[in-house]
Amino acid sequence: MRKQMGILAMVGAAAFTATPAWAQEAAEATAPVVDKGDTAWMMVATVLVMAMIVPGLALFYGGMVRTKNMLSVLTQILAVASLAMVIWILYGYSITFGGTGNAFYDGFDKAFLNGVDKDSLADTFSDGFKIPEYVFIAFQMTFAAITVSLVVGGLVERMKFSALMVFAAVWLTIVYFPIAHMVWDGEGYILSQWEAFDFAGGTVVHINAGVSALVGALMIGKRVGYQKDVMAPHSLTMTLIGTGLLWVGWFGFNAGSALEANGDAALAMINTFAATAGGVLFWMLTERALGHKGSLLGACSGAIAGLVAITPAAGNSGPAGAILLGGIAAIVCCWFVMRLKPKMGFDDSLDAFGIHALGGIIGSVGVAVVNLGVLGGQGDESYMLGDQFIRQVVSVIIAIVWAAVGSAIAFSIAKLVTGLRVTEEIEREGLDLGEHGERAYNY
Repeated sequence: MRKQMGILAMVGAAAFTATPAWAQEAAEATAPVVDKGDTAWMMVATVLVMAMIVPGLALFYGGMVRTKNMLSVLTQILAVASLAMVIWILYGYSITFGGTGNAFYDGFDKAFLNGVDKDSLADTFSDGFKIPEYVFIAFQMTFAAITVSLVVGGLVERMKFSALMVFAAVWLTIVYFPIAHMVWDGEGYILSQWEAFDFAGGTVVHINAGVSALVGALMIGKRVGYQKDVMAPHSLTMTLIGTGLLWVGWFGFNAGSALEANGDAALAMINTFAATAGGVLFWMLTERALGHKGSLLGACSGAIAGLVAITPAAGNSGPAGAILLGGIAAIVCCWFVMRLKPKMGFDDSLDAFGIHALGGIIGSVGVAVVNLGVLGGQGDESYMLGDQFIRQVVSVIIAIVWAAVGSAIAFSIAKLVTGLRVTEEIEREGLDLGEHGERAYNY
C-alpha cells in the first residue's frame, strides 16, 4: 500500500510539473506570428509605392506639360504628397483605421499615432499572422499620398500652388479618408454591407482621384489657349521614365496589398505584368483604328490604363482575365481621350479622369466578371456573378458621388481662402517662374 501511494505521488508530481510546459505551448500556439518574410516584403512594397510618387508620377506628369510648367508640376507632386504624409500621421490613420468610430469615420484614439510603438501589430489576411503596425501605417500612408497627387493631373498649368495645398488638406479629410475607411477597414459601409471587391484601390484611389480631378477641372476652367494653341508634351522621354517607375512601383501597390509574401501577392504580381502589357498594345491598336499612328504617349497612357484597371482585380483575376481587363480599359480610355473629350470641351489637362476614373470604373465593375473560374479567376462553383456585379456597381456609384460632392466642397473652400487660379499673366509666362521663381531648365 505504501509503495502504491509512492507511485501515485510521483505520477501526481510529474503531472503538476508538466502543466506549466503545456500551458506555455498552448500560449505559443495562440500567440500572433510576425513573419520576417512578410515584414520584409511589406517594407519593400512601401518603398516601391513611394517611388511611384517621387520621382515616378512627378516625371510622368511633368513630361506631358509645356517646358514653362515642368518645375511647377514637380513641386506640386512633391508638396502634396508630403502634406498627405504629415496629415496621415497627425490624424488620417486614426480616422481611417483607428477602430473606434462608425461606418464613415473612425475616432481620434490613434491621433498622432498615440499608443503605437515598435511592438504594436497589425492584422494581415491570415488568422494569427501579423506585421508591425508601423509598416502597415507607412504602406497605407503612401496610398493616401499618391491618390491626392493623382488629382494634380487634371489641374496643372493654371492652378495656384497655395490653392492646391488648401484643397489637398480638406480633400484628404472629407474625401479620401472616409472612402478608404468605408472600403478597407472592415467596419466601413461598402465593405461590410455590399462586400465589393477592391483589392488595391479601384474605388479608393483611381475613381476617387479621377472624379475629383474632373470636378476641379470644371471649377477652375480651361487653360488659356486650350484647343487653340499647341500644348504638346515637352519631354516624352521624361514621361516614359515616369511610366517605367510607375509600372515597377505598382508591383508594391498591387502585390503589397496582399499584406503577406504569399500566393495572393504572386497572383497580383503576374496580373500587374499582364494587364499593363495588354493596355500598351490595345491602346496603340486603338490609335491605329482611329486613324492615328501608334505613339509613345499612347503606349504610356495604355500602360497606365492597364495598371489602373487591374488594381481592384489584382487578387481576383487570372492572368488571361487581366489581359482582357487591361485591353478593354485601354480601348475605352483611348476612345474617350482622343474622340469624346475634345467634343465635350472640358480641360482635364493630363487625362486624370479619362484614364484613372474610367479605368477604375472598368476594373471595379469588371472584377465581377474576371473573378469567374472559367476565366482563371478565384470564384468557385458557388460564385454568383449577378450578385457580385450589383455589389460592384453600387460601390462605384457610392465612390463617384462621395468624391464629386466632397471635391466640390474642397475646391470651394480653397477658392474662398486663396482663389483657385493664377492670373492670366502668370499662366502665359509659366507657373515655374510665376509661382516658384525657378526654371526647370536653364537654357
